[in-house]
Amino acid sequence: MAAPEREPARVLRVLGTRGVPAAHGGFETFAERLALHLVARGWQVTVYCQLDGSGPVVDDEWQGIRRVRIPVAASGPSSTILFDWKATRHAARRPGLCLTLGYNTAVFCALLRLVRVPNIINMDGIEWRRAKWGRLARLWFRINEQAGVWLADHLVADHPQIQAHLARSTRADKITMIPYGADRLGGLSDAPVRSLGLEPGRYLTLIARPEPENSVLELVQGFSRQPRGFALAVLGGYGDDQPYHRAVRAAASDEVRFLGPIYDRHVVDALRLHGAAYLHGHRVGGTNPSLVEALGAGNAVIAHDNPFNRWVAGAAARYFGDADDVAALLDEILANRDALEPLRAAAWQRFEAEFTWPRVLQAYEQLLLQWLPGAQGRAAR
Repeated sequence: MAAPEREPARVLRVLGTRGVPAAHGGFETFAERLALHLVARGWQVTVYCQLDGSGPVVDDEWQGIRRVRIPVAASGPSSTILFDWKATRHAARRPGLCLTLGYNTAVFCALLRLVRVPNIINMDGIEWRRAKWGRLARLWFRINEQAGVWLADHLVADHPQIQAHLARSTRADKITMIPYGADRLGGLSDAPVRSLGLEPGRYLTLIARPEPENSVLELVQGFSRQPRGFALAVLGGYGDDQPYHRAVRAAASDEVRFLGPIYDRHVVDALRLHGAAYLHGHRVGGTNPSLVEALGAGNAVIAHDNPFNRWVAGAAARYFGDADDVAALLDEILANRDALEPLRAAAWQRFEAEFTWPRVLQAYEQLLLQWLPGAQGRAAR
């Protein structure tokens, strides 16, 4: 009698982020949530973490997650490129499945392909379309996008528009669409809001990098057309050395509050939950984490009108094209507080339908199980 087949070992290595615990952005938050979910379900999960400076590679453990902490004595984009190369070389010498978050250095995945380590790449947004990048950076991203499509064993798109974009370069069955997730917020103290000098329910939030492609200037201009009786809480660093930052500040009325960058998750969550509405100007990308988090807070949303935002927010948002649209929408919904309630109800409904963490993480685990070393042969048999 033949011995029963063994289940493939559930070993996963996560590349492409600065590491856990999350401190830098959406991909780090996702890596943390996925790793904790999988560890609780019996997986062995390693997350590669970037350290500043020089020295040896350090292995340690955080909440059951193995961390490979790689020091990099560089700064700026070159530090990320060097870190990704070192992490990829390390992962190529170990067994298991790799999940690479982002394609910015996907050319390095050729090494994983060469040694036959299965690798799934989350392709993130269409980075080369972002206006902030120069010609050489855009070329680099375009090369790496194609490299990711070619070299990955499977691709994850976080939005149907990203899925359609990738399908122009590869077969459709090589792509799985899984969006970003968030927590449903509720029951949070308003003390962090009051400590910032804001009155709960009497302010709007705008949480975005201060870049033209995020429509910050148009949002501030539209809000500032007339007195609102509400504050606009703007998160992010607005210095005097950037012309765009100066333009945003110059356009702001006295009701605009520039709060600076805030990284404390408890404060940001409280700001979302106790705000009257959320302004979202992102024009490029897939499922934007900030917009999903706004839905998870039950925010009424005013969003830039593009296919990315339309799919994510659906009926939970009112949509704008320019500063005039922003002003008109604010005139309408702030003059009649009852107009906010249907938008809030739609936000909860859209969030629960698509973006809860359990839904997202279970979808990832099901995909990862299919690509564990040995799983493909078992499926074929």
